[in-house]
Amino acid sequence: MPAIYGLIIPVVIVDLFVTAYQTVCFPAYKIPKVKRSEYLALDRRKLQYLTFGQKLNCLYCDYANGVFAYASEIAGRTEWYWCPIKHPDNAIRAHNYYDEFIEFGDGEEFPKKHKAKREACRACESPNGCATKTD
Repeated sequence: MPAIYGLIIPVVIVDLFVTAYQTVCFPAYKIPKVKRSEYLALDRRKLQYLTFGQKLNCLYCDYANGVFAYASEIAGRTEWYWCPIKHPDNAIRAHNYYDEFIEFGDGEEFPKKHKAKREACRACESPNGCATKTD
């Protein structure tokens, strides 16, 4: 248990740093901010049938997984804006934008497509409402 709960400090640090990062950087490039509240659903603790220990464990997992999903969305929007290029090998990506990235090695069309990808990124208001079809 100490190994599991010992990660709370790095998780809180990730939460603080990615929040600060998007607070400073996203407005500068007109990238819509990720709503933290959409990723942190700390609701399982309300279940009456769980013991106190189970509620604590659920709260920890809700928070940690929410923070990592939130950070992944911020990283995904950053990648979408700055470098929306697919990798030559199949890379597993958590965010929803990767499938719409520019093909690896498409140097001739990259400047035009990159501009379109940036505009689509700026139009994004939520993970489910992002317009990624720009080719």
